[in-house]
Formats: sequence, C-alpha cells, structure tokens
Amino acid sequence: MQPTHAEVVRTLAAGHLPATAHIACRPGPLPVRHVTDGQGRVLLLSPRDGALAEALRPAPDAEDTALVLDIADVPPVAGGPSLGRVWVAGWATPLTGEDARQAALDYADTDPAPDLLDVGTTQVIHRMDVAEVRYERHGVLVDVDRDDYVEAEPDPLHRIEFDLIADLADHHVDEMAGYVRRRLGPAACPGDEPRVVRLDRYGFVVRIGARLARLSFPRPVADRHDLAHLLHPVLCDRCVQNTPGSSSVR
Repeated sequence: MQPTHAEVVRTLAAGHLPATAHIACRPGPLPVRHVTDGQGRVLLLSPRDGALAEALRPAPDAEDTALVLDIADVPPVAGGPSLGRVWVAGWATPLTGEDARQAALDYADTDPAPDLLDVGTTQVIHRMDVAEVRYERHGVLVDVDRDDYVEAEPDPLHRIEFDLIADLADHHVDEMAGYVRRRLGPAACPGDEPRVVRLDRYGFVVRIGARLARLSFPRPVADRHDLAHLLHPVLCDRCVQNTPGSSSVR
C-alpha cells in the first residue's frame, strides 16, 4: 500500500517545502511562500512592494498571471529517498476585501504566519487556480489528472515526519530493528542494521545497508495519535509477532 501520484503531489504542494515560481514573461525563478487550500488551490503570500507581487501584477488587459510552481521534496533524514518533484501550473489572481480575508484564514490553517495579519496593508495574497500538474520521480515524468489532484488529501504525517523518525531513532531502535528483521525474514541479511528513513500514512521505509525496504501498515493512519495506536504492537515485544502488514525490498 502506497500513496497515489495525486496524494504525493498534494503532500509536496501543501506548503511545508520550499518552492519557486516561474512567471510568464518575467525574469526568475522567484522564491515563494505558499500553501494549498482544501480545494488544492495555491495561496501565495508576499510583501505588497516585493519582487513576487510585482511579477504577478496582471497585464493591463488581464485579471490574472500565468505561472508554474516548482517544488522538490527534501528527505527528512540522511539516507532517505526523495519523493520527487512537482510542477503546478495555473493562473494567479490578487485578492482583496473579503476574498483576501478568507484566503488568509485558509492560509493560517496550514501556516499561521504572523504577517497574515498584514494582508490588505503591507502584505498581499494571491490565489492560483490550478490547471495542470506534473510529477517526476526517478527520471519518470507523469501528468496527474487535475480532478484526482483536487480530490486527494495531503499526508497528515508529512509535516511531523522528522519528529516521528527522530523519536523512533532515539527511543525504539532495538524494537524497530527486531520488527523489521522479522517482517523481512530471509531478505534481512545478518549484520544489517535497519533504520527508518521515511514515514507516511501508509507505512514506512527502512534502509538496510545499501537497500531500501517499504513496510506497509494494515490500513492508512489518520494522524499522530492513530499512528501511535497502530505502532503500539510493533514496539511491544509481547505483541509484535501478531502485527499485520506487508513489505517489499528494493
């Protein structure tokens, strides 16, 4: 069990990773602060007199500006595989009045930045309606259906992935290593020290020497609390033998 391309794209575009914007007929790329709202639309926050706001200023005969948002994954720990890179293309419109206020509230759901209070004065917020989405990983580029992108949900663990992996590394190394060896069986070579390097709602990826193995949860998890409940048997020696799931090594 693994996330779909649309889920990965929504996760990477959620607003927790650095992004740059390529704007039509403007020099660049430009670094941007962004999040996505519940409908997958991109919200861009910037100083009213800054380079991004100037570049996004619509032409005299237009109401919006075409751009492409470029976002590359950053693995949370050394040795972790990248989830890839996404390009989200569409048109950005500057928001004012009640639209800007609502967009600021939507932005705060993901990133409660203090300067959201200045939207309408020193800060401006743009909303980008998504037209096309592309996703690249391991040199393979795919087009993601826009409707699938809109309907997908960002992974609820992505924002806290580093903290979760650090907690396992600090407090549960032996339990996790034993669990991974039992799950992999003969595929686990003697002397290998399994190490968790990625974690999402569907499972986790462990590095074993030069190899990577993905171990799936029996079901997707909803949040951190749900993950703790699901992992309890893994971290309990008396229960670990009964923990369901599947695994793959590459």
